[in-house]
Amino acid sequence: MLEGMRAAASGMIAQQRHMDALSNDIANVNTSGYKHERTSFRDLVASATGLGGAKGVTAGAGAAAESAGRGWGQGALRVTDQPLDVAIQGDGFLQVKRADGSTALTRNGALQVDIRGRLKTSDGALLQPPITLPEGVSPDQVKISSDGTVVAQGQPIGRLTLVSVTAPRELLDAGNGVYTTTPGSGTARASGPGTSLAQGALEASNVDLGDAMVDMMAAQRGFQMASQAVRTQDQMLSIANGIKQ
Repeated sequence: MLEGMRAAASGMIAQQRHMDALSNDIANVNTSGYKHERTSFRDLVASATGLGGAKGVTAGAGAAAESAGRGWGQGALRVTDQPLDVAIQGDGFLQVKRADGSTALTRNGALQVDIRGRLKTSDGALLQPPITLPEGVSPDQVKISSDGTVVAQGQPIGRLTLVSVTAPRELLDAGNGVYTTTPGSGTARASGPGTSLAQGALEASNVDLGDAMVDMMAAQRGFQMASQAVRTQDQMLSIANGIKQ
């Protein structure tokens, strides 16, 4: 009977994990370049029933939830009219260098200028390859073409390089919309011709708020059902214990 309680408890844990992912999606519905988290469920190992169980019958041990990566669908373009905002259209990422020296990928194109004139992301990661604005050039004087060429005062000063990976779902989420490559994702390579940039705009989150709310309500109901199963198992144990006495 304790197996039934453990199975129900595992269902509660799985639904809680699903609700955590959905809560994170809802909280980031307005975060530029954010990609919604995908959650999958799997059965835990079944085992033979105890004494008195029918021959050949196994009892499930419950379920578990685990991350299935991110959904990489294109988010809508949100016009900002800011000269250093760029929205990625198609499969691609901006390559950045983090504070620890490691290279990472991001789709958040809200760029800024540091005190040395270098282009960086909102969390301080420098673009790779680096691009530095000439002294005296303001962001309003910067033009960025669809292929990533950066022009200041009529002169090209660099190019925003877009890269892609073979399996983006295998990328490791490093937080703040930043991802690192893994053996499963493959190494970063130059993006194909189908990927471009739009200056003065940002890619909105691809979270569908309506779907997320419906999934959240379903997960809450699943959690309630699993918790009710735990209470039922507890009542059955209490009755069995009373009979034994």
